[in-house]
Amino acid sequence: MNSSKAIGFTIIALLLGAGIGWAGSQGSAAWGGLPLFAIAGIVIYLIHWLVFIPSYIYQTEHYFDLTGSITYLSSLVAVTILHPALDTRGLVLCLLIAIWAIRLGSFLFTRVKRAGGDSRFDLIKINFFRFLLTWTLSGTWVYVTMAAGLAAVTSAESVGFDAFFAAGFALWQAGFFFEVIADTQKTRFRADSANEGKFITSGLWSISRHPNYFGEIVLWIGIAVIAFPVLSGWQYITLISPVFVIFLLTRVSGINLLERAGKQRWGDDPDYRAYLDSTPSLVPFIGKKGG
Repeated sequence: MNSSKAIGFTIIALLLGAGIGWAGSQGSAAWGGLPLFAIAGIVIYLIHWLVFIPSYIYQTEHYFDLTGSITYLSSLVAVTILHPALDTRGLVLCLLIAIWAIRLGSFLFTRVKRAGGDSRFDLIKINFFRFLLTWTLSGTWVYVTMAAGLAAVTSAESVGFDAFFAAGFALWQAGFFFEVIADTQKTRFRADSANEGKFITSGLWSISRHPNYFGEIVLWIGIAVIAFPVLSGWQYITLISPVFVIFLLTRVSGINLLERAGKQRWGDDPDYRAYLDSTPSLVPFIGKKGG
């Protein structure tokens, strides 16, 4: 990708963020005349761009994933402090998103530090506009992913506990623990020198080729379910959040890249082909196996 295309995609990413920002701001509580939902977006992009500057100067991607988690937390702290009447549902949503962000951010940061870097950035970080695009896309990812939950947190309306809250909380718990267990199992597998050069097929990885992604999708669906009763009007557009997560993980940066890399590495291994044929790509026990 050349610089002109990177600039174009950066503008598109910002327009997407602006669109979500406008929709989520309808019905949002305000501070200083500015909707809290919009303030959260400003915090998210500003932090990403501030961290981009030293990252480009020192040509490092080590703080990329950690910055994503920091912006989740910073935007939540900002709206929590500025909200004139944050209710219990909003507080719980803040806690659930924060727990997920702290866990995943620390996990990814530790992993990239242990590996010494992330090869995906080798060609990107040497080009100013491509690297800036990557950080801007990360800001958009944060804003859109948390949009439904954030719209409920910043809403001027208040809704008590109901069936949506209970169902959403149960989904979040199931998805969170599924993701944590899957990541832990893979980390331990890779830490064993006897498994060097091998692929994992044990634990949750025996029922799904990407159980961590399945868990992440389920927990964000849970967030959207909890948020749903608070939303109204244009705010319903923020329910694109879990759809956005599914699209990213299945069509953009998740499964597609890993499956391609796996086939390049183990494609001639009969055991790997058998694993592909016998294990669902995402949803455990369901779906076309080997798809």
